Amino acid sequence: MAPTTTRVLRLLSLLQDRSYIGRELAERLGVTERTLRQDIQRLRELGYPVHAARGAVGGYRLGQGAKMPPLLLDDDEAVAVALAVGLAEDGSTGIADIDASLTRALAKLQQILPKRLQRKVTALRSATAVGPATVGSREPDAPVPAATLTVVAGAIRDGATLLATRADTETEVEPYRLISWRRRWFLVAYDLGAHAWRALPVADLTRVRSASRHFAARSLPDDDLVAFVLREVAQTGWKVHARVTVLAPAETVIARINPAVGVVEAVDSHTSILVTGADALETIAIYLSMLMMDFRVDGPPELVAHIRTLARRYTEALDG
Repeated sequence: MAPTTTRVLRLLSLLQDRSYIGRELAERLGVTERTLRQDIQRLRELGYPVHAARGAVGGYRLGQGAKMPPLLLDDDEAVAVALAVGLAEDGSTGIADIDASLTRALAKLQQILPKRLQRKVTALRSATAVGPATVGSREPDAPVPAATLTVVAGAIRDGATLLATRADTETEVEPYRLISWRRRWFLVAYDLGAHAWRALPVADLTRVRSASRHFAARSLPDDDLVAFVLREVAQTGWKVHARVTVLAPAETVIARINPAVGVVEAVDSHTSILVTGADALETIAIYLSMLMMDFRVDGPPELVAHIRTLARRYTEALDG
């Protein structure tokens, strides 16, 4: 790449961060202020609106343009954009005519990414599945470091075990799939210590590192690993849980709920058990009212008390 082209790209990278006075920019680039002005003009001719202001608080800044010029991204930004676009494409946005645009944008990104970054993006995308967007949470999102996802995705790609630390306990696991669900991440893995399948919240893992020990693939706990994660979350992953007897066949109840809301077991042809969970008892009460079926709360007592309070309020509202 010609020195002038390299310098202009460096100038663009600087201006994308913040505004600069001319002297500071020239010093950063190692050129005279006259050469800087020439480079600024080159950017403008390429479609980048570089604004200049005089005075003590003046300088150069990158403004908004009338057209879309090329965008300069560093390595981490490029990987983040490619992964975000890929997840949006996989999860279906529900916005008319946008899915095809996402596919084209992702194809363009993958075409220009260096091979070292393509390997990262490919590992993350192939290791990730997207859960349903129909069940929300009142809890704040749990941030997951990008480096953690990269290590996990690389281990899944390579078929290598991971050493995962959770609650100060390190466990060796065989990683199989990352599940992205409602801005939360779960790792489907086989726990070698417990000899059991887990849906591990990635945000709870304080440290992950590759054990560099390859493993043979096991029979999966479910053909649909997203469904496996939803069941695990429904049974153990929420802050509060409840057990409810529903006076309806299991098939009827299953047809009315999202898999993330609960697990249904048949008692007989007319009765079933619903094990459900949420971030709050109030949310469980709302879910139960939406079933539109007769039910009995087996526990916990706090949920029984809350529903009694709701029943009293509704009754008083009708009597008033």
